[in-house]
Amino acid sequence: MSVAKKQYKRVTVKSLVEMKANGEKISMLTAYDYTMAKILDKAGLDVLLVGDSASNVMAGHETTLPITLDQMIYHASSVVRAIDRCLVVVDLPFGSYQSDPKEALRSAIRIMKESGGHSIKLEGGKEVKESIKRILNAGIPVMGHLGLTPQSIYKFGTYTVRAKEEEEAEKLMEDALMLERIGCFALVLEKVPAKLAQKVAEAISIPVIGIGAGNGVDGQVLVTHDMIGMTHEFNPRFLRRYLDLFADMTGAFENYVTDVKSGDFPNEKEQY
Repeated sequence: MSVAKKQYKRVTVKSLVEMKANGEKISMLTAYDYTMAKILDKAGLDVLLVGDSASNVMAGHETTLPITLDQMIYHASSVVRAIDRCLVVVDLPFGSYQSDPKEALRSAIRIMKESGGHSIKLEGGKEVKESIKRILNAGIPVMGHLGLTPQSIYKFGTYTVRAKEEEEAEKLMEDALMLERIGCFALVLEKVPAKLAQKVAEAISIPVIGIGAGNGVDGQVLVTHDMIGMTHEFNPRFLRRYLDLFADMTGAFENYVTDVKSGDFPNEKEQY
């Protein structure tokens, strides 16, 4: 017998824990601006991630490292103004939390106060434990992030799958249990073997949201611009493209250029 899913007028961190307990998968996509966030919220997404991937998608950088705290606050503010239902999670950018728990708290407070975001996300396990605890003690909800952590790309040297070897897999599990224990409300697992991701999701009570982590987790996240095909150079195995907007938009812009050059636009009905 199927159980009716609870309808949430407003998704909170508590809602996500309930979704996991009820066996309801969590939908999450990235958002960086008001217009896109408005559409995503209307479509019924559960979580919007104001990701430091804005560094790549919006600014054209090769990595997520260059984006600043001020820029993250700008993007998050734009997203928050658009939403009625979604939970908004904001990435703490590289350099804003790793060196000092006090700095981590200051960064998190700035995001919450200046953007209106509902929670923050940061990368890492035991090495950032004290920063996470300090933020949680201030009453700020924290989402963890393990596996491939893009802010550490120069340490890893590659975007390949993480935790394929037993030692790294054991550390990932230990970090996941630790993040749950100290009070994180959810966890992102990026680019790890599906069996390991499922094992983690079954071992902890908080939701595990995957990106390239198989279907045995509690939800999924993708970069919106990738899944609607606005970007076209990035083609990992885990990415499903639901549209090909690169081709559609290019065609529309080409038609506009043709119509302007020919004098067809504007026609008599499009004038005053």
